[in-house]
Amino acid sequence: MVTIASLRSEYRGLILFSMLSLCWGSSFVAIEIGLEHVPPLLFAGLRYAVAGAIVLGYAAVVTDRIRPSGRSEWLVVVVAGVFVIALYHGLLYLGELHVSGAVAATVVSTAPILTVAFAGVLLPSERLSLVGVGGFVLGLVGVVLVVRPSPAALGGEVTFGAILVFASAVAFALGSVLVRPIESDLPLETLQAWSMLLGAGVLLGWAVLRGESVAAIEMTTTALLSYGYLTLVSGVFAFLLYFELLDRSGATQVNLVGYAEPAVAICVSWLVLGSVVDSLTVVGLVTILVGFVVIKRDAFRSLLRSAWTTAPTESRRAAGEHPESRTDGVRTDGGVSVESNSSRSMDEGSCSRFERQE
Repeated sequence: MVTIASLRSEYRGLILFSMLSLCWGSSFVAIEIGLEHVPPLLFAGLRYAVAGAIVLGYAAVVTDRIRPSGRSEWLVVVVAGVFVIALYHGLLYLGELHVSGAVAATVVSTAPILTVAFAGVLLPSERLSLVGVGGFVLGLVGVVLVVRPSPAALGGEVTFGAILVFASAVAFALGSVLVRPIESDLPLETLQAWSMLLGAGVLLGWAVLRGESVAAIEMTTTALLSYGYLTLVSGVFAFLLYFELLDRSGATQVNLVGYAEPAVAICVSWLVLGSVVDSLTVVGLVTILVGFVVIKRDAFRSLLRSAWTTAPTESRRAAGEHPESRTDGVRTDGGVSVESNSSRSMDEGSCSRFERQE
């Protein structure tokens, strides 16, 4: 039975969902704007160096441990830092030198589907069914509709950029799966902070190898606004929203943020830059979303059923129960998606964005 309290809870959850979608969806456009003034790997590395330090301070306030201990916890941090932060963001920023933020957001929305596919290959307990394979194929078809490769365009700038962005989604998904078997009791906030800091170090080292120079940074107002927005709003503030939404709604609902992000990126890109995507890009996004729904059909069925038949989230939490779907993997803008046995209910993939963050 739907009660007034449950409706209030759902409205709060919807507000959190909308705010997080706005923060992470707009980040693709902010990246596109900032890359006009800052080299890509330096841009990403400096962003996560500051964001990681702030999140570590937050972890010191809300958790009982601010550093990993033992081989397994450091291994989780290394995998997350290298794959989910460094490779994901490095390839994404490099890709956005050649494609728009709206297109990048659409291609990146395949990350949850890729996560399920990698889990099916690498984790025997999560093999994809025939229907799940069909959902994965739909996701790939969606990417093809967005990129529309042709013999004449295969060597083109846009195709190259789309390949880099798709590779970033692959890196994110692979990292999300690799952390799942690793035993860890590290609080999620602490894990996010150390992953950001380690990933920032890798990104800055990569920038040096690529020949990027601090002297190439143009200290314009636009560059500072873009950097500040990505670091403080899409980074730190969005993670606070992410933590609360994950506690309140579980990973399945948080995963849907990944599919709201492209729509937000398309709207923001139109409002700020005057850019308009064509209809095939929108069709591609819808196809990717349908593929995800097919793969996660059981989780969605349970989610819809529980929305009408269960008590409010706060009541369940007060009774000592965990939010419903803490086992799937979450997409965040650079976040860690670790479905390991961490103390913060990583049983569901509260670390699977890591399923993602921009």
